This record gives sequence, C-alpha cells and structure tokens, in this order.
Amino acid sequence: MRSEAAVPVLLYHAVRDDPPPWIAPFTVTPAEFGRHLDRVSASGRVPIGLDRFTEALHGGRDLPRESVLITFDDGYADFARYALPQLVERDLPVTLYVTTDALWPTPSPVLPPAAMLTWRELRRIADTPGLTIGAHGCTHRELDTLPLASMHREIACSRQRLEAELERPVTSFAYPFGYNDAAVRAAVRHAGFRTAMAVRDAHSSREDDPWRISRLMVRADTGLDRLDAWLAGVGSRVAPFRDGLPTLGWRAWRRIRARRRGRPAPWHEHSDAVAGRAG
Repeated sequence: MRSEAAVPVLLYHAVRDDPPPWIAPFTVTPAEFGRHLDRVSASGRVPIGLDRFTEALHGGRDLPRESVLITFDDGYADFARYALPQLVERDLPVTLYVTTDALWPTPSPVLPPAAMLTWRELRRIADTPGLTIGAHGCTHRELDTLPLASMHREIACSRQRLEAELERPVTSFAYPFGYNDAAVRAAVRHAGFRTAMAVRDAHSSREDDPWRISRLMVRADTGLDRLDAWLAGVGSRVAPFRDGLPTLGWRAWRRIRARRRGRPAPWHEHSDAVAGRAG
C-alpha cells in the first residue's frame, strides 16, 4: 500500500565507471545515475532542498504532499565531475556531506584510497544553486564507540572547518556509517546542527526525528524497480520507529570490538551494517 506520509531521502556515495573495489558496492555509474534522476523527475514527487525539510521537521510550514530529497556522503571527486552537473541540468537540489580530513590537501588519509574533492573544488562548487553542504565528521569514525571528548571533537571540528573554508553556516550533519545513539545525537544538537542524517534504510516523514533522519541507501545493485517502489512510498518502513534488536546488538558488538582493537574498524567491514542495520 502506498504511504502518502513517506518521504524518500536518497543516499548516494560515488558516481563513476571505475570505482576502487572497496567503494564499488556503493557506486553507480554516471549513466545509471542519470536514469535514477530521470525516474525522480518523472515520479510526480516534488524535489525539495534540505532547508525546506528542516523547516518542516521543526514545526514550520508543511511539506509538499509528496517530497523527495537527494543526499551524498563523504566527498568524492566524482561528485563535482559526474553527479552535480546532472543534478543541475534537471534542477534537482542536493545535499553533500563532507568528511573534512579526507579532502585534499590533508596530512593523512582517513578513508581507503579514492579520488576526493579538494578544498579548492569544494569552494568552487559551494555556490551552485540547489547545493547544500553539510558535515560528515573529520575522520569518518564510529561516533557511538568513541570517548566523549573525541566524539564531540569529531562533530564540532568538522563544522568549524567547513564554516571557515566556505564562509557560511553549516547546519546539517550526517553520521559516518549512519551510526548514532542518544549521546551522539545530543552532541550534534549541542554543536549547533539543526538536522542530522542517519541511514536506517527506511523512508523519512514529516514526523521523523530531525537528528536521526532516515535515508534509503542507493547501492550498485539498486535496480530501477526498487527505486520506483521507494519513490512510490513503499518497500520500506516509515520513520519514526525504535531501533530493533539487530541494531542494538550490532552497536554493542562494535563497542566491544573498538575497546579490544583500540582503533576504528576498516571501512569495508561496515558494509553489511551500512546496508541495512545502521541506526
């Protein structure tokens, strides 16, 4: 049954033909991305920017009856080369969440090898109509497993760096891997963000938690049929809803693993969780 309350918030990572193996499961080709955007445009949904959604989530004016949002995480170079031009061509707003220490030049890589945006490129595209830039942490760490001081620093410093580089307010955050808990969400609010994106592989809604907005992750194997279902408001739960036992159990295991290792897990070890178990 079609849910008129459902708001698909689509999450992309990379758009390129030849991704490194570690990011390939989360990559679509430029041609596929164009087909996705054409489906969005033909769906009858109203593409809205993050500011409009934020206003609605905080009790402001209501949303168009059927809205859709498009987001990107991390800050790969292909966003500027392949994704943004297609979005601009179709007049579709988008939000890009940037891992600040991954942008060049940086003293050490914080993600596995991949071509990332440079700060110069980010400043160049920042004024593109319809583009909003948000923070995605400094080093893409699992915030809900960090000591409180480190967690607060990851959140606050990523905002401060972006605002200094772009000379504009940055008011939205995306949790690396989608991982968050009550303490992380409180830290995001304390840092001055008005919204934060999770994953949850679920539709958002007008009633969603502004600091845990549900998104639908688009993967390499996301077919047009599945995308059409999401755009029709079906095929997943509609937020808000409580975390299930798999999410709680996965969080507990990651915390134990972090204590044993004393360092973050490699990016690729999160693939199953990011695909459907992240909170």
